[in-house]
Amino acid sequence: MEKPVQEVVEEIQTPEEVDAPQVRVVKGSGAFNEALLIEAPPLLHPTTILLCLCTLVGFFCQTMNGFDGSLFGGLLANKTFLDHFHGENDGIWAGLVSSMYQIGGVCALPFVGPAIDTWGRRAGMFIGSILIILGTIVTGLTLQNASAGQFMGGRFLLGFGVSIASAAGPIYVVETSHPAFRGVVTAYCNTFWFVGSILASGAVRGAINITGNSSWQIPVWLQMLFSGLIALSAFFLPESPRWLYVNGKREQANAFLHKWHGYGNPDSAWVKLQLAEYDELLNLDGADKRWWDYRALFKNGASRYRVLCNCGFALFGQWAGNSVLSFFLSAVLDTAGYHDSVTQTNIILAYACFQFAFALAGAAFVDRIGRRPLMLFSMSSCCLTWIAMSTATGIYSGSGDTNIASAQAAIAFIFIFGAVYSVGITPLQALYPVEVLSYEMRAKGMAFCSLATNAGGLLGQFAWPVALKNIGWKTYLIFIVWDAAQAVIMYFAFPETRKRTLEELDHIFEAQNPVKESLKKEQLALDAENHVISSKVL
Repeated sequence: MEKPVQEVVEEIQTPEEVDAPQVRVVKGSGAFNEALLIEAPPLLHPTTILLCLCTLVGFFCQTMNGFDGSLFGGLLANKTFLDHFHGENDGIWAGLVSSMYQIGGVCALPFVGPAIDTWGRRAGMFIGSILIILGTIVTGLTLQNASAGQFMGGRFLLGFGVSIASAAGPIYVVETSHPAFRGVVTAYCNTFWFVGSILASGAVRGAINITGNSSWQIPVWLQMLFSGLIALSAFFLPESPRWLYVNGKREQANAFLHKWHGYGNPDSAWVKLQLAEYDELLNLDGADKRWWDYRALFKNGASRYRVLCNCGFALFGQWAGNSVLSFFLSAVLDTAGYHDSVTQTNIILAYACFQFAFALAGAAFVDRIGRRPLMLFSMSSCCLTWIAMSTATGIYSGSGDTNIASAQAAIAFIFIFGAVYSVGITPLQALYPVEVLSYEMRAKGMAFCSLATNAGGLLGQFAWPVALKNIGWKTYLIFIVWDAAQAVIMYFAFPETRKRTLEELDHIFEAQNPVKESLKKEQLALDAENHVISSKVL
């Protein structure tokens, strides 16, 4: 039974305890804050920096996803590529070829959880990377026969591999990061999607003036860059302490915590806190030990609520309208009067850089502002931006493609959308779905998250290019209504998760109203934190 904040404060308010080098672990919403206040981890310590470099390999899984996911959108602006495959940048052909990436991701569902749970988080990243290397080889060898079928087969393999790697990467980051830095570090993880997107856009832009098929072959072969780095480095990383603990390697888990989270101090409050929670909350014989067992995801109301938050956030991120601007920006620019290939690739590259800057800014505030305020701000702002975007492109279309001011306004609103989406949704896409799942559910739950992401994207791959071709700017009206609905659902259904250990979140989801409970605990934790600060001053 969790203690009320008054009891927590009484346990930590005496000067002797506040000044003591060793801290007794307090269970409940005050535990994290007590450890953070009295044993704040040094940000510039060599151990902190080295652990961040280890988690950087997990970041590369998102970079790889960003490169692979954005590349095709850039290729659709390359006339040589379209002529080679006799394709077009909108309509059924664009939707079908693009969708093979999502189809591969959906088909990977049965393999994601077992791969990550059975062999570990590092193995999951490695397996996904190898599949992406194979997919790159298949797509890269379409030069001679100009087979769209072979190209689509390669994209299927790419999507299959990315589904495994992009689940394993964030899980590795969130489970190995120091609890004090978990939120910010994992938020930065997904911002590296834009590193891949920028590199893909830059490669497409840089090669577009090259004569012949090399203009699209060079960007395609570059897909092997980050997958190769992950494959070469994955098994040199320390394994997740939670995976070690539940797989009978307790001593190795202890060694990890003492070295990386306790900075060599066996009496560290962080080590004691996490080991106590592992003992109490990690199931040593859970469904994660059985590749076929998905019952942990649906065994009770709390588990089902977690899956709802996990998959719901993944879907909402796909259906906000960003997929149109990520995969079919070339066709969107056509609706605004920008038809030249060089101009389009310049805008696509600038858009990716612009989004990356705002994603980095948003990631810095996930712990200060909180998950809920960021997601609510972004989704509401996306709705307003689509209203403006629809107005500008509607005026341009109604003017017979002569109103230059409205075309320029449409470009401005595309960039505004990128800013408001990236500042709140992008940092949370790798963080929030992982946080809301318990350990036993995490790998298989992230497989469902990947399924939701790819299924949502798959709908968009077929629907949006056809809609853009047939009804043009009126496609944007759909996003106005849907983004407003998503913001309302987020407000009532998605709880706050900041300033807690992963295991501590169990108490929130077991409550009758998780959203209300999360906000109540947030205030209790702040009260306890303020009391400790006052005690230190006195």
